[in-house]
Amino acid sequence: MIEKVREILKQYTEVDKDCITEEANLQNDLGLNSLDVINIIVDFEDAYNISIPDEEVRNMLTVKDIMNYLSTHI
Repeated sequence: MIEKVREILKQYTEVDKDCITEEANLQNDLGLNSLDVINIIVDFEDAYNISIPDEEVRNMLTVKDIMNYLSTHI
């Protein structure tokens, strides 16, 4: 799953793919802004055919947060 998550995140960040680790903070480490995060969430929804509620998105601060959500909802 980490590879698919990295693939999607890499489309929105300038950092090297190897820097997209589970511990990476979306804003501080990957340099993503709130619009990037919204677009990323849409990409995950499309890729996994799920709907992620806004209140869940607010809790997604790190790559691991995204992975944890996906692992329990796909």
